[in-house]
Amino acid sequence: MFQKLRTSTFFIAGIIIGLSLAIGHSVYAVKENSQSIPFEELQAFTDVFSRIKTDYVEAVDDKKLLEDAIRGMLSGLDPHSSYLDNEEFSDLRIGTTGQFGGLGIEVGMENGFVKVISPIDDTPASRAGIHAKDLIIRLDDKQVKGMTLNDAVKVMRGKPNTDIKLTIVREGETKPLEITITREIIRVKSVKKRILEPGFGYVRITNFQSRTSADLLTAIATLQKESKLEGMVLDLRNNPGGVLNGAVGVSDAFLDSGMIVYTEGRINDSSLKYTATPGDALNGAPLVVLVNGGSASASEIVAGALQDHKRAIVMGFKTFGKGSVQTIQELRNGSAVKLTTARYYTPNGRSIQAEGITPDITLRNLKVSDQKKSSLAISEKDLSGHLSNPENGDATDAEDPADTAKDKDEASKENISETDYQLFEALNLLKGLTIANNIRQTKG
Repeated sequence: MFQKLRTSTFFIAGIIIGLSLAIGHSVYAVKENSQSIPFEELQAFTDVFSRIKTDYVEAVDDKKLLEDAIRGMLSGLDPHSSYLDNEEFSDLRIGTTGQFGGLGIEVGMENGFVKVISPIDDTPASRAGIHAKDLIIRLDDKQVKGMTLNDAVKVMRGKPNTDIKLTIVREGETKPLEITITREIIRVKSVKKRILEPGFGYVRITNFQSRTSADLLTAIATLQKESKLEGMVLDLRNNPGGVLNGAVGVSDAFLDSGMIVYTEGRINDSSLKYTATPGDALNGAPLVVLVNGGSASASEIVAGALQDHKRAIVMGFKTFGKGSVQTIQELRNGSAVKLTTARYYTPNGRSIQAEGITPDITLRNLKVSDQKKSSLAISEKDLSGHLSNPENGDATDAEDPADTAKDKDEASKENISETDYQLFEALNLLKGLTIANNIRQTKG
């Protein structure tokens, strides 16, 4: 047995050294200075592997040990890099089409626990009252501590009409909360629309999928038929992101020309530029973009592009600050790695990594309920192991809207002034922009 173990250990070591040589040559192609092979660290790895095989209380399969090592290697890089086994890779591909089974929560990992970034609209999680910044510590009877993020997601997903009990720690609560949620097939409709008032449309994008830009154009065309649009509100609040091409397409819908976003990484394939094509779906009509601390990644690409080109007024609160690009790279065995390969930059060259997009107009006068919601927001820089901003380092916390709110009962009107004060303010701004735009056109 010992001889078999030695053979296995040496075989593993040989594979690792071979991979290291390959990586060494790959790095050499990018950098002028070659890097030496970390023989001591590789020897430590094989020593640990050998000790687990001989001394651990239970026998452990080689495949599991190596897969766990890969998971650990990727999770140690940043919060968004991970290993996806065959099932997880399949689930990811299904998720980008907008349909999957589960609860409907965008999550991350923080200090060994699952942290809610944002519940998705019209899903079991949002209806059950899950909030951004909730810390999930137990899934049914299973402790989350010690799980990988992928393992936790796998537990949360399941057959429709089955229940799962989440034990969460929430800011402001004296003891953990237990919330039972019934799983559903999550069909995320990424684009929602309605007329706010005659001439003023509203489009909300809940996340970015492969069809989001096409659905957006269809929604705008439908609104135009209902009421000729003099202006529109684009709502990206609590939109956790999604497919990069979806964000590019949405930005392009409102831009005639110029840069939308560009990415920079260590290899040529990760350095890309995306530019706008002619045509504006609103024909230059005023546009207000609503964002908050739950607006992340692809949402920030759209907000940043429209802000830099001065095509829209961005209103709300500072965004999440996820300015990195993840590439899904399929492996030979059908699994994949999700690897952070680049940072993205707005047209003016801004990196929003761990900093976010600062709105043109930061809302202050919120209802009490809105203040509580905003205080629950988390950002990229709150995640353990996040990438730093290459220009400014990590930004300081934005001023808490709850600390600066004035005249809490100021908005006492009916309709959206009561149900959604931020949207109420956006509509008022849109009306003012429309009046100013009409005056300019008359004078011109």
